[in-house]
Amino acid sequence: MIKVLQVGCGKMSKFTMKYVYEHGASIVGAVDIDRHLVGLDISEIIGCENKNVMVESLDKMDEVIKRTKPDIAIIETMSLLDDIRVLVRTCVSNKVNVITTCEEAFFASNSNPKLWKEIDVLAKANNVTVTGTGYQDVFWGNLVSVIAGTTNKIAKIKGSSSYNVEDYGIALAKAHGAGLTIDEFNEKIASVDQMSEDERKRIIDSGEYKPSYMWNTVGWIADKLGLHITKMTQSCIPQTSEQELQSTTLNMTIAPGDATGMSALVTAETEEGTVIEAECIGKVYAPDEVDTNEWTIIGEPETTVTVKQPSTVELTCADTVNRIPDVINAESGFVSTSMMGEPRYRVKNLDDYLI
Repeated sequence: MIKVLQVGCGKMSKFTMKYVYEHGASIVGAVDIDRHLVGLDISEIIGCENKNVMVESLDKMDEVIKRTKPDIAIIETMSLLDDIRVLVRTCVSNKVNVITTCEEAFFASNSNPKLWKEIDVLAKANNVTVTGTGYQDVFWGNLVSVIAGTTNKIAKIKGSSSYNVEDYGIALAKAHGAGLTIDEFNEKIASVDQMSEDERKRIIDSGEYKPSYMWNTVGWIADKLGLHITKMTQSCIPQTSEQELQSTTLNMTIAPGDATGMSALVTAETEEGTVIEAECIGKVYAPDEVDTNEWTIIGEPETTVTVKQPSTVELTCADTVNRIPDVINAESGFVSTSMMGEPRYRVKNLDDYLI
């Protein structure tokens, strides 16, 4: 039986941990920074029978790993690689594989190559694998590559996806600028991309760049399709509402005209002539708004795929759990899922897929 450490026991973890048990694996430890969660049995989060696994404080993570000896850790906390570097290092140093929903980790080599390489070297030295995955693994990545496989010639790949930041926790909501005034948004979020290509490269090389989720996704798509990027740009645009919105995640009321979140548009040019243009829209939804996902491949022939109202949270968690055998089976290092093949539905228990 595969033994799992759950790192981060917030909104998404109730699905992730439930799916782990339903696929024949076991949660052997759980840690979180929230004092309201510490001390709870994970069954109170999942909504099931008692599992006799108590959520412990995040600062005891090393101790928990040494006591429980997990095979893999699921890290569901923050969106940027730098924010989870200590968690990843702690796992890897203890020879524990890592799969994370950290969005930058999906293809971190194009936004933080310095830290990506550092983790890659450490993972190889300890013979374990680190991988970023989630919703984008399927609906922003492999879905696109499968459609591309039925296309003779591609001039442009264009995608747009939206999601409710209320579903993912406070870290993601703040990263999207939700709750800021427009002036605050322009200063703290949009200003990051008001720079020359040389300046952006300098910041990326220094490890201080803060990419949108589509920055890493576009890098993943190019890698999967064998395209070579020559230029990338990114712009972040605030989203607003004409009505007052209540955010339970931010514990605040967002006034009309203030930022409910943002649209991040990333455009890449490639040596092969194919342009990739991808937009993600993350915001606090108005009552009539729902998740959307649409991708168009412009070429010969042209194809558009629309996923109507996807269950983004559950899909993220299911992909994460289904990917566990792929991570354990993969070569050591910081490995992108673009190198692991397409996600698979797991009919048998997860350990039945281990090599």
